[in-house]
Amino acid sequence: MEVLKSLPLYFLVVALATFSSTIFAQDGDSISAEETQFQTVEWVDLIPPEVLEILLNPPAYISEIEDGSPEDQITSQISNATLEEEEDVYQRALASTDVNTELDGQSVRIPGFVVPLEFDEAQTISQFFLVPYFGACLHMPPPPPNQIILVDAPAGVQMAALYEPFWIEGQISTTVSENDMAKSAYAMQLHRLTPYRE
Repeated sequence: MEVLKSLPLYFLVVALATFSSTIFAQDGDSISAEETQFQTVEWVDLIPPEVLEILLNPPAYISEIEDGSPEDQITSQISNATLEEEEDVYQRALASTDVNTELDGQSVRIPGFVVPLEFDEAQTISQFFLVPYFGACLHMPPPPPNQIILVDAPAGVQMAALYEPFWIEGQISTTVSENDMAKSAYAMQLHRLTPYRE
């Protein structure tokens, strides 16, 4: 398989490989009636089909970028773009806020990693980003906005390890929000957070 040169395409493949193969491995598990209220979605479901098609078919110049070079960073790709590249459909897809409108208002269950935004002295988290891969927004550039969910947890949640994935359940909405860390195209009111298990 050809080495992926684009971080957004890379995170998409990693997220799908990490979660898609294991979501359906839980068929033997007992699922409570409460869990059946929530439709399990994958990260790829949040991307509209036309945007996903663009991301999966990057233009030729992407494959010409040398691994580890300054151009290999998504922020560099966007900030150093020429006028023609700014109009490039692929570049727009990398920063897309386009959403899957069919998910708006749905009760969903999705696995991901927590990036805390608001927390108190006791480290109780009341607002966070849910992202498809570990380190997003903290150690690596953020994913496209349509791959970030802003989660409000008024009751607060505590977690021992942020490097572990969690299942998040709640009602999702197609609401664009932005802060110093990143922009999200989805929002959710947290119903339940549970450790992700295979």
